[in-house]
Amino acid sequence: MATNAGVNVNAGTRANATSFQKKSRSKLVSIPGTRPSVQNGQLLVSTGVTSLDYVIGGGLAVGTLLLIEEDKYDSYSRMLLKYFLAEGVVCGHSLYIASSRDHPGDILQELPAPLLDEISNTEVEKELAKAGDSSRETQDSMKIAWRYQNLPKVQTTLASSSRFGHYYDVSKSMSTDMCEAATCHSFFLPNELPLESAAESSNMNMGYIKLLRSIQGVIHKEGFDGAGPQNKPRSILRIGVHSLGSALWGDDDICCKENPEHAHSLTTFLYSLRALLRTSLSVCMVTVPSHLIQNKAIMGRITKLCDTVVSLESFSGSERETNPLYKDYHGLLHVKQIPHLNSLMCEVPDTKDLAFKLKRKQFTIERLHLPPDLSDTVSRLSKQDLAESAKLLGLGCGTTATGKNHLDF
Repeated sequence: MATNAGVNVNAGTRANATSFQKKSRSKLVSIPGTRPSVQNGQLLVSTGVTSLDYVIGGGLAVGTLLLIEEDKYDSYSRMLLKYFLAEGVVCGHSLYIASSRDHPGDILQELPAPLLDEISNTEVEKELAKAGDSSRETQDSMKIAWRYQNLPKVQTTLASSSRFGHYYDVSKSMSTDMCEAATCHSFFLPNELPLESAAESSNMNMGYIKLLRSIQGVIHKEGFDGAGPQNKPRSILRIGVHSLGSALWGDDDICCKENPEHAHSLTTFLYSLRALLRTSLSVCMVTVPSHLIQNKAIMGRITKLCDTVVSLESFSGSERETNPLYKDYHGLLHVKQIPHLNSLMCEVPDTKDLAFKLKRKQFTIERLHLPPDLSDTVSRLSKQDLAESAKLLGLGCGTTATGKNHLDF
């Protein structure tokens, strides 16, 4: 009887043990070159510029559209597009390059070369040490604002605690072997459009129709929409469109006229492109010459149809290029829009005063930190700014102070 009882107890114990199942969390999609966002859990990819990833909330969300408003000479916006594509090559993502001026093969050959981890970490540490030494020297040499010596130092370098993305050397081109190993799809407008194309009744011009159909075909054929069987590891499709909306795309109406007749062509294309991105494992960077678009209301609609919007303001050809206060920078960067993904609030950058500079090897974005004016001859404000500030002071403190007269307290 004891033996039977022992057998029954053991059998009951085994039955209870086998019926218990531990609940496990669902696994996230593991794709090389991606990571989940700590704010909303959205899958992120790097733009290729670590400081830009920090500014826009940790990276570029998969299925979103990033709009880069070009600078006047299209130097730095083109460089950001190369960084974006180079990051895709290093991470093993598929590329899609569309252009109407330069051949996509030429753009692929101009991608910057990736830096090794040891070299990149050493150079970053040197830059941080150099920035710390310069800020220390500036603070030690302050004579006017002596009461600000006890305030915390301004850290101009933008960096996150966990590294995401790679570093690149703009002075060298990517090796031919890496470029040939990458999966790249191209769209060159002069080769896609015949000399005499048949007109179709559509809200978009023929160039945008051809481009949209080509992107849709690549997404469906390569399985980025998830419709077919997944026989190969999942990857990300990086779409780069250069200078969209320019006259070379056949959209000269929007660039030359303040009230264009076909203003809806570009906005319809962006609306359709955004719908394709939402339903696929793809991410897109588009550069637009916003300084050529005459109607600002149309540019506002273009901004609303994109997820993330970044504007570049270069100092080339302007008065700030020779201004000694901006000698350490090459332009300003404005973050105009950040998407709300799976949350009520978006990741707001801690500062809006951002500037970029092109070093010998790297393109970086930093906090705009102007040095103190220690000279008696160099004035930080122009005469017009002095007149406006004096007028505001006169209205606020009394009517006796007008022009450049001192306030009488």
